Amino acid sequence: DAGVHSKAWYAATCDRKMAEDALYRSNKDGSFLIRKSSGQDSQQPYTLVVFYNRRVYNIPIRFIESTRQYALGREKSGEERFDSVAEIVENHQRTSLVLIDSQNNTKDSTKLKHIVRVS
Repeated sequence: DAGVHSKAWYAATCDRKMAEDALYRSNKDGSFLIRKSSGQDSQQPYTLVVFYNRRVYNIPIRFIESTRQYALGREKSGEERFDSVAEIVENHQRTSLVLIDSQNNTKDSTKLKHIVRVS
């Protein structure tokens, strides 16, 4: 279990568009929620959705079968791995998360600060 179901930041019934709309409405840097990934892929079960600098970032959360851990984004050497999705959130409430904009090739970073609930 990823430890998401009882959490305020987990939007169980939310799709990508609903998540993005809710974050744009919040309009606060560091606003975030976690939703199920659109693809329903067991290797990428969830998506971390973050608002920063008037943009919404959808960051895949991967499940690593071999270690039964979770990691953010595409696989990279030396990546941080976590035992639950809740640990990812707790970690990035304390330490900044790097946001990569692949279209504009820019990097930003923010902490996860404001939980957004999808109504």
